Amino acid sequence: MVIPWWLLAVLVFGANFVLWGGVGLLRATSALLGWLRTRVLARSWLLRALSDLGRLCSPPRAVSETVPRRAGRIGVERVAVLMAAHNEELVIRRSLESVLALVPAENVHVVSDGSTDRTVEIAESTGVNVISTRANVGKAGALREAVERFELVERYAFVLLLDADTRLDDNYFRAALPLFENPEVAAVAGFVRSDWDRSGMSLLGRLLVCHRQRIYALSQYLLKFGQTWLRCNATHIVPGFASMYRTAVLPFIDMNPPGLVIEDFNMTFEVYQKGLGKVGFTPRAVAYTQDPDNLRDYVRQTKRWALGLWQTVRRHRPRRNLFSCMVFLLITELLTSSLMMVLLPAVLLLLLVPVLFPEFAADSALGPLHEAVAEHVSLVTLLFGVVLVDLLLSLLAALLLRRSRFLVFGAFFLGLRVLDCALSLYTLPLAWLTRSTGRWSSPGRRVPPGGATLSRPTVAHTLRGEILPGTGGASNERASTGGP
Repeated sequence: MVIPWWLLAVLVFGANFVLWGGVGLLRATSALLGWLRTRVLARSWLLRALSDLGRLCSPPRAVSETVPRRAGRIGVERVAVLMAAHNEELVIRRSLESVLALVPAENVHVVSDGSTDRTVEIAESTGVNVISTRANVGKAGALREAVERFELVERYAFVLLLDADTRLDDNYFRAALPLFENPEVAAVAGFVRSDWDRSGMSLLGRLLVCHRQRIYALSQYLLKFGQTWLRCNATHIVPGFASMYRTAVLPFIDMNPPGLVIEDFNMTFEVYQKGLGKVGFTPRAVAYTQDPDNLRDYVRQTKRWALGLWQTVRRHRPRRNLFSCMVFLLITELLTSSLMMVLLPAVLLLLLVPVLFPEFAADSALGPLHEAVAEHVSLVTLLFGVVLVDLLLSLLAALLLRRSRFLVFGAFFLGLRVLDCALSLYTLPLAWLTRSTGRWSSPGRRVPPGGATLSRPTVAHTLRGEILPGTGGASNERASTGGP
């Protein structure tokens, strides 16, 4: 029996996206209906008010005076910004400048995690608060130490955890802070976009950044938007590139447990599994981050993120709640879709070779294999269920972000998806066989346009997610960096 193309599409691209995409559609519909209802009620109320004022012959008041103001507005003065940095002299100034345009310098805090370049000097020159760890303890350890030394829990109501290569959109706080007006919201996830600076990037680099940007767009619009609806709230990650937390929940979160390679998956699991609250999200809370523009850094970063998820799943036991159900569905989808994507090149080869070279297939073992595969999958099924659907996803990303680059590179994304899936499967056993050290450094950075000229040559640092064999007791060295 040949598998229908639509079923193959669901198996490859995931029931998880179908489910939460539907929830996201319900959320958007609910928001639209609420907006329309508010507009109708406000208009009818205003007409009645104007009629009453006319009858009483009283002086008219400004509309802004007649509309009741919302209580509980949260200002940026209640927000601390915390940035952990390790040898980030190429990008940290621009990131801090984007923050300082939105919050006072006294609210911004930088912890240098064993930096050996000009990171501390550049950060201090901007007027923000700067401390250094005694050694390279990793991002999670540096964040935990900074929260304690800066006394952020006691001094601020909210904290924004920001990566050193990330710059905030001007409307970030205006969009994110109102979500905290709901007392159930413990954290707010930012909307990540790739910092698309093509200067100095090769064609391969542009393809890699565009592929990562497509992943961001589809996962946030089709997955996270539905998962963070407060009526059925369960998302697997508040990305560490730009995430906000109520400081009141930080003492209950184990930010730096031993053996984890990144912190953001673990912090999100802690929020849900300890019942600390819900996660808010809006596509208007935008921040821009640099993504790897060479294959080596891309592979290492993807491996680290995949390993971080598997390690976190290993650490947190499932419970009888919606979050654990979401994680189970996510893991099931990751395994099934990854296996199918990894097998895709071999299946395609078995289907094509006998067609193109019938003599070769007849005299080899490919003939029986071809017949076995052709009983369940055909070239037409692969074309419609995999290739065409992937191209349609690229079209959707182009429409959502209004960028034609997704169409230009669309034919190559499927190959990179195979690579991503292979790395996800490769890191699965490593979650039980390896432990992370505390050493970390960033992928190669691109000097942003208009960036400060350094007084001495600098070298872009390469990611080094080192791991140790998981034999014996826990390592004393802790986890490293995080990311979206």
